[in-house]
Amino acid sequence: MRAAHGLTLLEMLMTLAMLGILSSLAVPGFTALRYDTTRTAAVNELLHALFLARSESVKRGTVVSVCKSRDGSSCANSAPDWNIGWMVFVNEDRDEPPQREDQEPIVAVYQGWSSGSITSNRTAYSFRPVTQSPVNGTLVFCDPRGSATARAIIISHTGRPRVAHRDSSNKPLRCAAG
Repeated sequence: MRAAHGLTLLEMLMTLAMLGILSSLAVPGFTALRYDTTRTAAVNELLHALFLARSESVKRGTVVSVCKSRDGSSCANSAPDWNIGWMVFVNEDRDEPPQREDQEPIVAVYQGWSSGSITSNRTAYSFRPVTQSPVNGTLVFCDPRGSATARAIIISHTGRPRVAHRDSSNKPLRCAAG
């Protein structure tokens, strides 16, 4: 008797069929995981920028602003969405809406989020070291899956940001597409 060395054609076809079935079941899960991962990274980056601006304002004793920015050196206040990128800078002249002047130091620059949209009810956010000037607002992160998977950063009137699955009125988040 000879020992078999290899696979028969039937065994190979069965293996490929099972591999195809398992792959077709796994791909949607991996797609959702990819969307969740990129959305979470974008939320965390903007959350970091807001916390940084808040703490830098207290540390420096002056106004620190977060604004949309395409180039990382000037504010793009007329841009419709935040997904183009944003920056944190020391707003020494305290202009509102904030517009960075050449002498105002940049604290941090963040790249945008190309996998979805970030909308806000505010053009920019300015944090003050002592006064309780309202900073409240909501930034909504939407990916191609729509409103069901959207996340928001809600900023309280004292400037404290938090991540939420619903808006500040406890209503579902809304995305433009879905």
